[in-house]
Amino acid sequence: MIMKKNIAIALMLVVVFAASGMNAASAQNLAPEKIHSAVDQVAPIIEDTALELWKHSELPLVEFKSSAYLMKILEDNGFTIKSKGTAGVPTAFVAEYGAGKPIIGIMTEYDALPGLGNEPVTSKEPRKDGVTSGHGCGHNLIGAGGLGAALALRNLIEEHKTPGTIRVYGAAAEESEGAKVYMAREGVFNDVDAMLHWHPNSVAGLWYARTAAVGMLYVEFSGKTAHAGLEPWKGRSALDAVEIFTHGVNMMREHVEPTARLQYIIPKGGVAPNVVPDFATVKMFYRDIDRAHVEKSMIWLKQIAKGAALATQTETLAVDYFGMYDLLPNTAMANRMQQHLEAVGIPSYTNEEIAFAKEIQKSAGVELTGMTKAVTPLPAQVPTMGGSTDVGDVSWITPTMGTFMPTIPENIGVHTWMATSCHGMSIGFKGAVNAAKVLTATGWDLLTDAKFLAEVQAEFKERTEGFTYKSPIPDIIKEPVLLPEDMKKHESVVELKEYFKKHAHEEGF
Repeated sequence: MIMKKNIAIALMLVVVFAASGMNAASAQNLAPEKIHSAVDQVAPIIEDTALELWKHSELPLVEFKSSAYLMKILEDNGFTIKSKGTAGVPTAFVAEYGAGKPIIGIMTEYDALPGLGNEPVTSKEPRKDGVTSGHGCGHNLIGAGGLGAALALRNLIEEHKTPGTIRVYGAAAEESEGAKVYMAREGVFNDVDAMLHWHPNSVAGLWYARTAAVGMLYVEFSGKTAHAGLEPWKGRSALDAVEIFTHGVNMMREHVEPTARLQYIIPKGGVAPNVVPDFATVKMFYRDIDRAHVEKSMIWLKQIAKGAALATQTETLAVDYFGMYDLLPNTAMANRMQQHLEAVGIPSYTNEEIAFAKEIQKSAGVELTGMTKAVTPLPAQVPTMGGSTDVGDVSWITPTMGTFMPTIPENIGVHTWMATSCHGMSIGFKGAVNAAKVLTATGWDLLTDAKFLAEVQAEFKERTEGFTYKSPIPDIIKEPVLLPEDMKKHESVVELKEYFKKHAHEEGF
């Protein structure tokens, strides 16, 4: 009797193990249609989210409604909010679902741009609700598409009883002092096995490129006021110092490598022509091929500022308060994501949407070609770009890859009212849904294909051999400098200035 019972138990275990093995095998080899269907099921949430974030159009560091909206949906779908106000950024968050390894990260963004508010129409038309900011870079779609991929993966994990964790990063303020850089400094990405992201564009392709590293420099000069007509000799012009500084920067251009990019603005240059300016400021970006080039040139820029102060008998403060790394590609991830991108393809557009796209192009004065027609092939060599992204910092900590999906017509750029318009209607929404399909398919492979994940991580290890991540943010800066003063929990801008003046010699000044 005992023997029969043992045989029965053994047979039951065989059946159970066989069934679980079949389930694991099917989980690893899901048909593309199955994965795409998982995204289609949450497509209404993606579209509603895209529209809701577009309506909010909140500026960097104050995206409270947008981040709360995303967290609410995640919580309603079984995710746990692990962190709010992450790494000192009030509108950043981390949410996750599942347990154990591997941990697959998905980036979301949701900040808008100032001055780009527009009705979702084919002409430049201010929003009727008076909102002047707008999603000209499509971060409403990044948030919605990333959310959709996370929800689809959550449902697939639940259905197939798959081990692993999906972690969603609320990466606020990408257009300002990107939360990803603060998160990176706090080690928030250190245990992630691979990271996924996407960005709106006019093409369907992969973010398989090297972007530029960047340093952000704040320079101020303090002088002495005087009557510019009666007694100018009694004054010392801070604006003169700014002019000498910017002239020095422009002379510097001749002697930097072709990969360098220098841009600046003069936020403050005086209050009246007949008053010698006692205070003037410059804000500039220095971009180059990697962090080493940027850091070397930052020292040079500070020296130029010091020289301008000496020449005008003024005082100066120069602080590189924020920066980003260049984007590190991962070919193994790119090859797999390209396969999924080609399987998903570009969205299918209605005649009305094509007409809308062409009217946008007409407004821009470009050829009326409508939307892109095909997926861009993966380039044989990794190209370089002059722009920067805070995804770069993440890519040096964990293997990272992203996709582009068309959300604007051909030959239309982001950071325009035309992009804002498209990102608030169906053309943009369809791009977010298709992007979610690419991210979901790639994420599923990372979760279930151990060999693929090992290849991804081996390449990452090889590319980063001997590298240790060092944050481009000075240690004294605990939260974004541009955070409104009434939201700060640490040093005020005045206190930070005093610190840097006192320790200028330690900052390579």
